[in-house]
Amino acid sequence: MLMSENELAAIRRRKLRELQTRAAALEIKNDKIDADKVLGSVFRGRAWEVFNAANVQFPEVMNKIKGALVKLVLSGKIHEIDGEQLYALLRSLNLRVRLKTEIRFLKHGATKSVADQIKQDF
Repeated sequence: MLMSENELAAIRRRKLRELQTRAAALEIKNDKIDADKVLGSVFRGRAWEVFNAANVQFPEVMNKIKGALVKLVLSGKIHEIDGEQLYALLRSLNLRVRLKTEIRFLKHGATKSVADQIKQDF
């Protein structure tokens, strides 16, 4: 079974297109993408606080999540994410991130911690 010149040319063009696609994908993969810069463009509010706390507590898992978030941002599936959304995402992945929380009172123009308020009352 002999192929015509047109069929051979079509096969060559298809193979060349596949090779160019692979080369482009490899080139993108080899380029160093600044993940923090990409995430910084979509993080809002307390997102960095949540991300950094989670990164300290779960460094290996957060490295994978960071890569996944960057891919989602670059693909256009995530446009912005705030601290509460990121926290909810991490909770849905069964990561219980402990955040530093403080309760402060504003009284007569001064902020006081709960401990200071209790000391003052006694």
